[in-house]
Amino acid sequence: MRIDKYLWCVRYYKTRNMVTEACKKNQITVNGQVAKPSKEVFPTDKITFRKDQITQIITVLDIPQNRVGAKLVDIYQKNETPPEAFAHLEMLKLSKEHYRRSGTGRPTKKDRRDIDDYGDEILEDDDDI
Repeated sequence: MRIDKYLWCVRYYKTRNMVTEACKKNQITVNGQVAKPSKEVFPTDKITFRKDQITQIITVLDIPQNRVGAKLVDIYQKNETPPEAFAHLEMLKLSKEHYRRSGTGRPTKKDRRDIDDYGDEILEDDDDI
């Protein structure tokens, strides 16, 4: 089965076109080699790709006939991504929400001044060292 169809079938990408674009940007490798969208995958192949700021590593266990339901995905692949990568993603999300809650709109003039002052304080601390 082609790599673009496989990643679409096991629900890592929403459309095959998205997989094709990722392949063209050299973001997907099979067994350490950059893959074109037409690259054939077989059981025991290791696929590495970067998605949502996480480098995911999966091993092909079996080839599905069609796109499978979310509950059946584990039959066809084994996710070997280290748990630290997912923890790092959660930390990034929390750090973005620390300053401004989502949905609060653009920063006000006062917010921008506070940000600028904070940046200046960091630069002044670096000069003291």
